[in-house]
Amino acid sequence: MQNDYFIRDIDSVLNTWSRGKTRKPLLLRGARQVGKTSAIRALGRSFRHYVEINFDSDAEAGSFFSQNIDPVELSSRLSLYTRTPIIPGETLLFFDEIQSCIPAMKALRYFYENHPQQHLIAAGSLLEFALEEIPSFGVGRIHSVFMYPFSFYEFLGALGEGVLAEACRNAGPEKPLPEPVHKQLLDRLKIFLLIGGMPESVARYVQSRDLLHSGEVLEDLLTAFRDDFSKYRSKMSSLVLKEVFESVMHQAEGKFIYERAALETGNARVKQALDMLIMAGLAHPVTHSAANGIPLGAEINPKCRRIIP
Repeated sequence: MQNDYFIRDIDSVLNTWSRGKTRKPLLLRGARQVGKTSAIRALGRSFRHYVEINFDSDAEAGSFFSQNIDPVELSSRLSLYTRTPIIPGETLLFFDEIQSCIPAMKALRYFYENHPQQHLIAAGSLLEFALEEIPSFGVGRIHSVFMYPFSFYEFLGALGEGVLAEACRNAGPEKPLPEPVHKQLLDRLKIFLLIGGMPESVARYVQSRDLLHSGEVLEDLLTAFRDDFSKYRSKMSSLVLKEVFESVMHQAEGKFIYERAALETGNARVKQALDMLIMAGLAHPVTHSAANGIPLGAEINPKCRRIIP
């Protein structure tokens, strides 16, 4: 951990992008609270200058994108606004919560076309919904990367168990782990399954080694996710979304059954709500495959899916 930041797998992806001789603006996508902003800020430490614009908390910044401005001129105005130099190759420019400023999302493509030397990353919550409002968004001009919660290996790293994580990565049928080491990993895995992979929950456990404290964080996160459902109101009833979301958690052990998801709602509406939760990164489908050969997708059964939160 450096400066209260746990090393993530996404770091190597971001570093490779930043060192590229030619690069597109990077759009970091993923569910809320998975650590997108923290990862970008960590990357920003490797630059001489770092500029962060949060369109959710700084509505005035969005006014710079209300006109068709050349990216070079736009960078100059943002530099004046933030009192920070924006110099290609020396400054990382970060647009956070970009879904709150559709004109800024549209402007990303022009950085690639007219100002490709500038390191530019954008991130936000519920991006998939905002992207629906922009036809043919940045095709071929924007590099999208998806970020997810902590993996088990990342969790081990946060615990200071990097050696154990590396041993687990290298183990296999021909090189099994010693039984005592295997037992240690199982103990860590049980903890990981209890606290989940959300960064705040992981950080709380690393600091306190208290499962109850981590559980409190998870409850707060679930409440925040449920509160977000009001943002989908124009597309779907928040009550239906809450019912389906709760059902996803209750049915995570097996095949998802639409009839059990929302008793007074038809299957078509349940499917629509489920698709929205998947778009928001709050639900993940795992489709059954007979797996008799390669490719595995040749024998998938789309009617038999497990949905995991």
